[in-house]
Amino acid sequence: MSSILTQNYRRQRDHFQPEDMDPQEQRRLRGLLEQIDYTAWVANREVIGQSLGEADPAHFEKLAVLTAQARSRWAAEALRLVHSGSPATPDQVARLTSARVAYEELAEAYEALRRMVERGYLPIKPAPPPPV
Repeated sequence: MSSILTQNYRRQRDHFQPEDMDPQEQRRLRGLLEQIDYTAWVANREVIGQSLGEADPAHFEKLAVLTAQARSRWAAEALRLVHSGSPATPDQVARLTSARVAYEELAEAYEALRRMVERGYLPIKPAPPPPV
């Protein structure tokens, strides 16, 4: 079983590949699986494209800045705990947890949007040429 490592967890890929099938049956099964994958690709492209419209490089830049700010807040909160010199209170831990969750969610959203562009689900405007 293969898995995909994302920011904080592994998604399991459980694609069973029978080895004791005859070659003709394996080709037929692979063909059916390719049809299923293509159907999923078309559905994702249509639904995501319709729902999100067109991405813009500026959207990714803004999301990257938000994610960096969230990561910075998380790290700053951790350093505040370290510098306090006393054991962390439940309220302090809750703030630290909230900052981490915000960062992780933004990072996962960035990765998801990037995969959508990479797979052709979400069209993206070309970046404007740099000023001369």
